[in-house]
Amino acid sequence: MLSIAVIGSKGYVGSALYKELLDSSKYSVVGVTKENYLATQAQKFDIIINCAMPSGRFWANNHPEEDFTETVKKTADLLYGWQFKKFVQISTVSARCQTDTIYGRHKAAAEKLCDFGNNLIVRLGALYGDNMKKGVLVDMLEGKKVFVDKRSRYSFIPLSFCVSWLASNLDRQGIVELGGKNAITLESVAKHIGVEVEFEGAVNHQDIENTEDDLPEAKDVLGFMDNLKK
Repeated sequence: MLSIAVIGSKGYVGSALYKELLDSSKYSVVGVTKENYLATQAQKFDIIINCAMPSGRFWANNHPEEDFTETVKKTADLLYGWQFKKFVQISTVSARCQTDTIYGRHKAAAEKLCDFGNNLIVRLGALYGDNMKKGVLVDMLEGKKVFVDKRSRYSFIPLSFCVSWLASNLDRQGIVELGGKNAITLESVAKHIGVEVEFEGAVNHQDIENTEDDLPEAKDVLGFMDNLKK
């Protein structure tokens, strides 16, 4: 049975992936948080999955040094300070699509550290699912200003699909992008749910590359948003 450490197992992605791996009964899984980080570091694992990188795009741009520490340095700490056979980095399509921002550049820099051997880097598109507390979809529903151009295309994808895919594809290596097929514009989402949204910012297309065969459609997010509004 493979031993796996999920770093950031209380976060939005990490908690869902941790539960998915536990439910599969195929792995010996340890959830790693700030509280047990040092105690767990002494153990040896077959796979380490890093779900702990911060997801705040605007926070990163306003706090560049802190974001570098949380994103790049802490990835390096895992790579060089822990014992494992394979490293899985949970990243974002921003590492390719937003290299003009501090957030995207730091994600790309962290990926560079991991991109060797049999390691796996998974870039996630815009996520949605249960317990979603922040992000562009939440901002729309709450009537907040969205700081990106309304014409921007996003490859929305359910978190549940992503963690299921990860649990079944830990043997993969290289860089994989997971996002909904046929990205849709933010304007189309706002119109569908019938809310007035103020958009401000540059166009930021997040279409995915190297599409997997079984990915859901990005437009499926519209049904999810309908249910949230009920």
